Amino acid sequence: MAKIIINGGRKVAGQVTIGGAKNSTVALIPAAILADTPVQFDNVPQILDVKNLQYILAAMNVHSTFKDGDLSIDPTTIKEAPLPATAIKSLRASYYFMGALLGRFGRATVTFPGGDNLGARPIDQHIKGFEALGAKVTEKDDVINIDASENGLKGARIALDTVSVGATINIILAAVRAEGQTIIENVAKEPEIIDIATFLNNMGANIRGAGTDTIRITGVQTLEAKNTHTVIPDRIEAGTYMSLAAAFGDGVTVNNVIPEHLESYTSKLIEMGVDMKIGEDSVYIGPSKTLKPVAIKTMPYPGFATDLQQPITPLLFLADGESTITETIYPKRIRHIAELRRMGAEVSSVNPGEIKVNHSARLVGTTVEAAEIRAGAALVIAAVMADGQTTIDNASHILRGYDRLADKLQGLGVDLQIEGVDLINLMP
Repeated sequence: MAKIIINGGRKVAGQVTIGGAKNSTVALIPAAILADTPVQFDNVPQILDVKNLQYILAAMNVHSTFKDGDLSIDPTTIKEAPLPATAIKSLRASYYFMGALLGRFGRATVTFPGGDNLGARPIDQHIKGFEALGAKVTEKDDVINIDASENGLKGARIALDTVSVGATINIILAAVRAEGQTIIENVAKEPEIIDIATFLNNMGANIRGAGTDTIRITGVQTLEAKNTHTVIPDRIEAGTYMSLAAAFGDGVTVNNVIPEHLESYTSKLIEMGVDMKIGEDSVYIGPSKTLKPVAIKTMPYPGFATDLQQPITPLLFLADGESTITETIYPKRIRHIAELRRMGAEVSSVNPGEIKVNHSARLVGTTVEAAEIRAGAALVIAAVMADGQTTIDNASHILRGYDRLADKLQGLGVDLQIEGVDLINLMP
């Protein structure tokens, strides 16, 4: 089991460069199998999820190479084959292979995906979209079979009942090669969705409206990559380092940022009184002085991201008063609270989705466990702030989502080591 050991109490300073967006990357890789040519990506984060996706690709005879942020995928010899259940179950985003395989072959059989345990995250909206496009969907023993091979995929009008990033992307992947026009209403607007649409459009797809409430897709017969696609910067990674810098920094510049993607987050930092200077593609965070408590409510983009409510929590410990977080996306996303309390933090959840964070003058290092990616990020920040040594068990969760974590933190002055994982190959 991977573990991260941090000797806390040393202020962070310097510069950190943000990698490519995890939430884009885990959709772009399945999307690549829709291409009729080899595909090239750069600015790809070095995270465990990429390796798991490469393992899934290999099962379909899709060759891929990944080095120094450059990822090459060749789907030209792809074969229909059972996907490795272990990798599927370890990675929620593996469900994008449903839409991608449906678009490529007209059918898909996928084990029900796993990933972080954040409570109920049904895929009913994905299934609604697939069925509207003409697919028959059946489920047995955690295996989902989606089949449109008899009559092919046909464009349709689909109105999502709830805003869902996963369903929006999955329906795009299936519809991009369907016959006729597909109109998807009440879609998610996240920057990662725009990134997927940009990648597909550059290969010849006809997708309009990404980033708005309605997406229109006219199906095409072929998709051919003609240039390298650069993955957008990871706004969640950026927000995590900004929280660390504001909580325990002596001046940190966060590079490779698209500030517009972080406006709901930076507005809360400004409201708290964080010393912050926003540039064209970077953000400087100065040493914190007196900070005010704030009320945070997670919402679909462009609202405050659910993935940032845990990383901002250690910063709220410094505020002079009680802050509140209302988690509307995943009310059960509170598994960091018990671990932070073990370190001496005054934080609690009295009702589902309601978190109260009070001033916590002193954190103390101890042994804690990362229950999922963003809970682990919160523990890393708290460990840097804490007196003494903190050991974070089950750290593979964190490495699933944070690019070159050890190098970046050590570059900021953090006394850190990672045990139980091969950082070169990022395999457990």
